[in-house]
Amino acid sequence: MYFYICVAVMAVTTYLIRMLPLTLFRKKITNPFVNSFLYYVPCACLTAMTVPAIFFATGHIVSGAVGLVCAVILAFCGLKLPAVAAVSCTAVLICELCFLGVGI
Repeated sequence: MYFYICVAVMAVTTYLIRMLPLTLFRKKITNPFVNSFLYYVPCACLTAMTVPAIFFATGHIVSGAVGLVCAVILAFCGLKLPAVAAVSCTAVLICELCFLGVGI
């Protein structure tokens, strides 16, 4: 029974988050501050969810930091996403295997 209550609460919450802005804001938003705030919200949310996962998805925080630094450098050099992801994952694997002594 508890499971169904949790699912119902999550469904109502998700529905309200999507429905309320559509019903409350009928006119186009013209305030530059609000527009700039809403423009950056998706980037901020994605960053807030991704960065902690980068450090705690590996066996050690150091290997996650190595992967992050590798990805940032390659992204600034202009490589595309698949190449950045592949090289960063390889850097994390090498760090886990060699420097930290973690076996597969």
